[in-house]
Amino acid sequence: MLQSQPGRPIALFAPRRIGKTYFLHNDLTPSAHITGFLPVYADLWLQRGFPLEAINYALEEALDDVTVPSGVVGRIAKTPVKAIAGVQFGEEPQRRPLPEKAELRFDALIVKLAKTSGQRILLMLDEIQALATASNGDAIMASIRAVLSNRKIEVCAVFTGSSQDALSQIMSSVGAPMYQFAQILDFPFLNDEYLQLLIGHFESVHPKKTIDIVSLRAAFEYIGYKPELIKDIVKEMSAEGSPDVEFALRKFITGEKQTTGWNANFYALPPTEQALLVALSHGLAPMAKDTLAALSRASGETVTISKVRAALDRLRKAGVLSKPEGMYMIEDKLFADYISRTYALKHVQGDDQKLRSQ
Repeated sequence: MLQSQPGRPIALFAPRRIGKTYFLHNDLTPSAHITGFLPVYADLWLQRGFPLEAINYALEEALDDVTVPSGVVGRIAKTPVKAIAGVQFGEEPQRRPLPEKAELRFDALIVKLAKTSGQRILLMLDEIQALATASNGDAIMASIRAVLSNRKIEVCAVFTGSSQDALSQIMSSVGAPMYQFAQILDFPFLNDEYLQLLIGHFESVHPKKTIDIVSLRAAFEYIGYKPELIKDIVKEMSAEGSPDVEFALRKFITGEKQTTGWNANFYALPPTEQALLVALSHGLAPMAKDTLAALSRASGETVTISKVRAALDRLRKAGVLSKPEGMYMIEDKLFADYISRTYALKHVQGDDQKLRSQ
């Protein structure tokens, strides 16, 4: 796809922990090497406030690998000879140094890396939605679009995003620098083939037992198709020698390891935002009159529509909430389920109970 549409990146969307980064490193990178590309990976969360610096850092690392190979023999081969039999040669003409300004440096690094390596660069930008919240995000996006368009002979790109809101803001907002620039594809979830591998592992440890694929598929769907989580569940089943998927799932989501993390995330938020998450976890409209009254009682302060909007915006920017199809929802389904079964919000009766454990 990349080779058939020069200058147009591919943007892969999926929630967090689905396997996008694993795919870039373990599937796409080897294929790129075989095809003759030079893959360069940059995690834009490495420097959320300065994502272009993170990209430039990755390009400079790749340039170092090309110009200064690992190993003594490689380094010797790349060392220029300045004298032979007593005859001293002059210094080889050098191009001017790379620009200091990040946007210009990005362009210069692409050109230099492609020329030095003799390969077309495959630039893999992980978590590109970080550009949506960067202070100079629009300027950075304009620079990335300009370079990828103007240098399409030297470079092609794959983006990943784990926030549907932020990715839409970048790629689908009319007037945005990257409007309709990339082809957005839904990153596919792993399927029964992966689950069968896990079942095979269980059966290798317990030859006389097996795991029901239907039950395991339902559990995989419930936890949001997260490969590492379902692997942890099956490993625990294997350790205990039990093929009971439902029991293992209940133990996993109620275990101290999970609940401690969810509690830490929940109680790190201000009271109004805690109450707001409880309301959303129970399917309440956040700005309805009854909900506002309940939020005021639960948080101990007067909650207005403007305060709710500000809180929703903060939670979205923090990645706690998303807004697919115009409805606010808690991004992590397991976190949402934990809140809904742990906390109640009295929103109709008019009593003064705050958040309480069920």
